[in-house]
Formats: sequence, C-alpha cells, structure tokens
Amino acid sequence: MATVADVLSPSPITVETTATVREAAELMREHDVGDLVVVEQGRLVGIVTDRDLVVRVLAVGGGSNDPVGQVATGSPVVVGPDDDLVGAARLMATHAVRRLPVVCEGEVVGVLSLGDLAVRHNAGPVLGAISQAPASS
Repeated sequence: MATVADVLSPSPITVETTATVREAAELMREHDVGDLVVVEQGRLVGIVTDRDLVVRVLAVGGGSNDPVGQVATGSPVVVGPDDDLVGAARLMATHAVRRLPVVCEGEVVGVLSLGDLAVRHNAGPVLGAISQAPASS
C-alpha cells in the first residue's frame, strides 16, 4: 500500500498570517510553488494558493498589502505521512481541494498535491474525480 510519505512534496514553504499578499506571491515565485502553508506562531492555520491570490484578491479589487491570512483557506483538511494515497485522494475529492498539508506530531512536514498523486500510475480514476470536483471558494 502506497502512503502519503511516498509521494509528498517535503519541506513546504510557510508564510505567517500577517505577511502581505505580495510577500506570499514573491515566495511562490522564488520557490516555484503554487501554494504556501499559512502559519501563526508556527502553528498551521491555513493554506494559500496562487489561485486564491487571483480570485480572492485581484478579482475583488484587493491589494498587494492585504494580509495573506485574510485570503487563505483556513482550517485546511490535513493528512498524515502514513495515510494511504487512496484515502488522501478521496479526501481531496470530498473537500474539492487539490492540495493537503501533511502533518506529523503537530508539525507540517509536507504538502500532498494532485500532481504528487499523478505520479502514481494507478491513481487515474481518483484523480479524475478530484479534477471534476468544483473548486473550493
């Protein structure tokens, strides 16, 4: 049985809730990633994606100095590194998300993305269900 640890992207880039949208975008560009784990005093409180910056900031007239904590998806669904991939994919489909923070003993140790799942050759049907799910708001 393949686990989340087998395919996760380790060492996620984090950003504090008080950082600006611009700082978040700069971090995404610098590290060539489409998401950041949002923390408050080192504790996971959300996740923000490049899509969030477009839809929740630019599209509604927000500005680059808006705090990233206001546009992040709060209380994200998480998985553990020992969770099986099929269960993680089902969580993605159920919650219409394409990325899950991976938490071990209270610490974020990685992010599992739709792309990470795609590397598994037997994940096709589940990936299709996730891709067809409506985007989270």
